[in-house]
Amino acid sequence: MRPPGGGSAGGEALGPSRGGFTTKIHLSADGRCRVLSLLLTAGQRADCTQFKPLMKRIRVPRLGPGRPRTTPDSVSADKAYSNRRTRRYLRRHGIRHVILEKSIQAGIRLRRGRVGGRPPGFDKERYKERNTVERAINRLKNYRAVPTRYDKRAYVYLGTNTVAVTIIWLRT
Repeated sequence: MRPPGGGSAGGEALGPSRGGFTTKIHLSADGRCRVLSLLLTAGQRADCTQFKPLMKRIRVPRLGPGRPRTTPDSVSADKAYSNRRTRRYLRRHGIRHVILEKSIQAGIRLRRGRVGGRPPGFDKERYKERNTVERAINRLKNYRAVPTRYDKRAYVYLGTNTVAVTIIWLRT
């Protein structure tokens, strides 16, 4: 079985990147910097291509009985996720979002005039909370085996990340 989000190097989530042959960790986090979903891909894989699979993996257990929550109230993301496909997905699922528009996209929209459409809504105060994902990544990388990737197999490395995430959840 091939691990999810594989990539090159035989599906082991390894691929060329600026820093060499690396693995990219995609994750979503809640307001308390706890990881909600985690995905591994090869180093060259673009962030925006992993948005839907990442959102589909979110499962937050309820305090009482019932199914776990699968959709967040809102999403804050950086420019890497600024595209029509991501915004359309969020609109269809009724999820509020704050995603900074790329300058290239804004220029194209302005050049097209009326046909280009209106700019996407942007709330500066809500965007300031986007750093929770960065802080969640930093917490995850406090566990030495995560940033160095001692594991050769992707499924073992995913297990290492899952153990680190579980420890973080238990400590908060």
